[in-house]
Amino acid sequence: MRTALLIPDGVGVRNFLIGRFLAELTAAGPACAFHVVPDELLPVFRNGVNGGVEWERLIDFRQSRLVLALQYSLGYAQMYWADTQSMRRIRSQPPRGSWQNRLLTRTARTLGRVAAGPARMRLLEAGHCSAVRRAGETRYYREAFERLRPSVVFSSNQRPSQIVPAVQAARGLGIPTATFVFSWDNLSSKGRIAAPFDHYLCWSEHMRQELLHYYPDVRPAQTHIVGTPQFEPYADCSLLWSREEFFRRVGADPARKLICYSGGDAGTCPEDQEHVRVLLELVRAGRIEGRPQVIVRPVPVDDGGRYTQVRGDFPELIFNQPQWVHADPGNWTRVLPLPEDVRFLANLTHHCDLNVNLGSTMTLDFGLHDKPVVNIAFDVADPPIFGMPVWDYYYHFEHYRPVVELGAARFARSPAQLAEHINAYLQDPSLDREGRRKLAELQVGVPIGQSCRRIVEVLRRIGRD
Repeated sequence: MRTALLIPDGVGVRNFLIGRFLAELTAAGPACAFHVVPDELLPVFRNGVNGGVEWERLIDFRQSRLVLALQYSLGYAQMYWADTQSMRRIRSQPPRGSWQNRLLTRTARTLGRVAAGPARMRLLEAGHCSAVRRAGETRYYREAFERLRPSVVFSSNQRPSQIVPAVQAARGLGIPTATFVFSWDNLSSKGRIAAPFDHYLCWSEHMRQELLHYYPDVRPAQTHIVGTPQFEPYADCSLLWSREEFFRRVGADPARKLICYSGGDAGTCPEDQEHVRVLLELVRAGRIEGRPQVIVRPVPVDDGGRYTQVRGDFPELIFNQPQWVHADPGNWTRVLPLPEDVRFLANLTHHCDLNVNLGSTMTLDFGLHDKPVVNIAFDVADPPIFGMPVWDYYYHFEHYRPVVELGAARFARSPAQLAEHINAYLQDPSLDREGRRKLAELQVGVPIGQSCRRIVEVLRRIGRD
């Protein structure tokens, strides 16, 4: 098998260039990675694959106005048809930017509303694919694939428009295409998958059923349950430090409990720094028992600047900026992880006693370690920033409902409840263990540690079809 691997962003780098995946893939045959890694960082990811991978740039896709209009219209059509809570909010946002961008948004929204149905979306998508096939970027990938002759073209992410020319080039040459659905919320809370693929790799049966529901043109035979390499490091005990070593590295006392606050990005979690302040005030006042320590880890795309004031006011706060490189400041797809950050996160989730976050994937990360999670469900600002209580805004999203329904976390509707839930969990970490187990079983359909091998097995079958 010869694989062409598309890595359009930092999440793809984390999932498929760091860890075991490349070793598993090259054991099955040569590969070529089309990537966005800057030249100066590339040696970090080349290390250990023994020349089994060729490395080529994933070129930018400079979309024409027609291609862009069709892409936006497809996104709105999907959001009007699927009509999830998250999609309703996205499509109702007012147009922003220049008058050209506002006009494009209004036009796409109108066309998307008209095309909101499977048959009409098929017609719109056919026009989009036809327009992309005429692009110069598609010719570039057609020539590359004719030279490389891959058995399969595999994308680490189903959403970025940058992958569409490569996918269209492969399909035009009769090369099977596959994509990995990279996050548990993408199918119900984002727009449309960027291009039609021949095969879709899903985390679990739950995700597969979501895919079949939101994309009725996809047949069950095109879907494959592979788990996710995102959590593979958690099965690698060689990455772990002792508790004493981890606490030494972060400057904490191993004799005291450690609470991790996991931040989101400033757009979706604008009050993170204020929620951290509330948490630290509760600890200082003794309302959270045992004087636990607090470590804050922002989301990698956040530069951490908004925590400056709270860090100054609470010097006891431990702050861990993720070791991701902002290769193109302002472009979140070019925020790229370093291998040492993957190791640090494996230790953070292993050694912390409890996690606090606002509707984050970190609920899964800590739940997989059987660590209790408290979700923030109260506002600091009055009136609420989002125009409604954060409980109503976040915890009714389709992808997060299982967390609520399975009792996999506790929800703090006030600062008093935050203290109450943290105290209960620190006193008895086994509380809600069954809910955490059920959530992990629902969302991650393959035992952690087995996903990379499962993905390669699926790609080998696809490449032989």
